[in-house]
Amino acid sequence: MESRKIQFTGKSSYIVSLPKDWVESQGIKKNDSVIIIPHRNGTLMLMPKAGKKRIETREIDVDIIEDNETLLFRILISAYINGYSNIILKSKKEISPMVRNCAIKFAQSAIGPEIIDEDDATITIKDLLDPCEMPFDKTIKRMYTLTKAMHESAMSAIRNNDKETAKKTIEMDTDVDRLHWFVSRQFNILLKNMEFSEKMGLTQNEGVYYFLISRLIERIADHAVKIARASLFVMDEGISADMAGIMSSQSETALKIFGKSFDAWTKKDINLANKNIDSIEKLISGCETINKEILKKNYKSATYMSDIVESIRRTGEYSADMSEITINYHLVGNKI
Repeated sequence: MESRKIQFTGKSSYIVSLPKDWVESQGIKKNDSVIIIPHRNGTLMLMPKAGKKRIETREIDVDIIEDNETLLFRILISAYINGYSNIILKSKKEISPMVRNCAIKFAQSAIGPEIIDEDDATITIKDLLDPCEMPFDKTIKRMYTLTKAMHESAMSAIRNNDKETAKKTIEMDTDVDRLHWFVSRQFNILLKNMEFSEKMGLTQNEGVYYFLISRLIERIADHAVKIARASLFVMDEGISADMAGIMSSQSETALKIFGKSFDAWTKKDINLANKNIDSIEKLISGCETINKEILKKNYKSATYMSDIVESIRRTGEYSADMSEITINYHLVGNKI
């Protein structure tokens, strides 16, 4: 960091010189134009050219990974989330079927990446989607809709002793994951690329809150999966209609908190957010009552039933966390 003095010339012009190293590195010549963009936080962004797209490439040596497909997939997701536009898988030998299958699985799982080139020793994956085409709020709204449907589906499976519905609920989690990966990718690009921040109309600070909301919704979806998986074991042992009804009642309470927390976020309503935070105590009390009833009746599948109740409670608690984020986010720069 360095400071430079402002000079005044003529009747209304303020001038500051540009660092020589930066000018030369950007290839700026005499009489070239630069783009100046003011930000809401008081900073100015200086760009040498308009429309210059940054392309970041990450090369991965698959020989080091050996035959660990799970590790390779996680590395690909990590490269994607970190904002790399091109991912190149390289081998000193021939690309193995495992690596090729993992690359295909990754391209099918994430939003945007496609395999654009391949030979015996390399596979090139390129992100073809402009992240500006999917605003944060629309992606998060889709995540909310899917997650709510997952939770409702899992509880429906318990009430109706429907294993197929439970299995379909588990499969839906893939869609929520890929949307969360995309939000994470956008967030990391936002941190590194001020031009992207300007195009999205968001500051980096605002991006943090969108990422946190996305993360909480993804965790709520994970608990819908836990409910569905536990329900498969509960169905084998059997569950009374009364117990299924009591669980469903608490599930509805948790989903109400979830829905109102999402409404508070979208409507910037900190009063609604505050009420949601206070309402979580009723859910926790209800879940504790169910757990006591499970132990009293000595169900064979008591452990799995308790897991379901725990996930219902966690759904409500994560929803309350969303309301806390809403208050934190909308407090900055807004009058109360």
